[in-house]
Amino acid sequence: MPLPDPRPATPAAAGQRRPAGAGAGRSWLIALRSFAVFAALWWLLATWNANPLQLPTPQSVLSALWGLARDKELFEHAAISTVRLLIALALAIVVAVPLGFWMGLSRRAEAFIDPLVELLRPISGIAWLPLALFIFGVGDTLPVFIMVYVAFFPILLNTVSGARSVDKRLVLAARTMGVGPTALLRHVIIPAALPTVMVGVRLAFAGAWAAIVAAELIGAPSGLGFAIEWYRQMLMTSKVFSFILVIGVVGFLCDAGLRALQRVLTPWSEGTGLQ
Repeated sequence: MPLPDPRPATPAAAGQRRPAGAGAGRSWLIALRSFAVFAALWWLLATWNANPLQLPTPQSVLSALWGLARDKELFEHAAISTVRLLIALALAIVVAVPLGFWMGLSRRAEAFIDPLVELLRPISGIAWLPLALFIFGVGDTLPVFIMVYVAFFPILLNTVSGARSVDKRLVLAARTMGVGPTALLRHVIIPAALPTVMVGVRLAFAGAWAAIVAAELIGAPSGLGFAIEWYRQMLMTSKVFSFILVIGVVGFLCDAGLRALQRVLTPWSEGTGLQ
């Protein structure tokens, strides 16, 4: 006779399965409520301030946003900044991930590289702007350099942490089965560390996306940061706020894309707190 299942009955097991989209719909409803509260507070503050040059109303910002979108200027600047960000993230990943695994798996490498990393890491990427402007001039290279610098350290440190947090029992079991160093790295260490690496990539994206605005304010002839500074000088505050909103929306969408990519690349990490 089969033994009874010791697990407690869940609503799904008892035939009370919840609708698939119920949780997602509730989350979106809560998010819409928070946006509505934010918009209401913004409108009240703008009405009380009564100075559109300092704080425009949500209506005027939405009107300016529609005009920028209709003229395609909004999409042009957003696309330029996004491409710069993707290039910078790719370069940071290519350099930081292999270096992070090397440091995580070799104490000698860590002892040699870590002091330099800890010396440079506290220096803000914005602090390099004057020197970078002198070296690279105004163009695409300067903001990409600043973003690579900002994104490098979160990816590196999370890769080191992920390489060191691999379960030793998995490594010992693989070695017992005769798995070589290359196969061990490819099939055991990298998959086990990948969730932590992806967290580092998301942190790097957040820092780099914040830094691109400052970099484009000074060292780029286009992009969202350039547009903000351009319309600030022209005292078009509604358009300045429009581009600020676009920065938030693009950042939200990119982070959502990274979350989806993380779920695809590391489905085994769901429910572990790394998603």
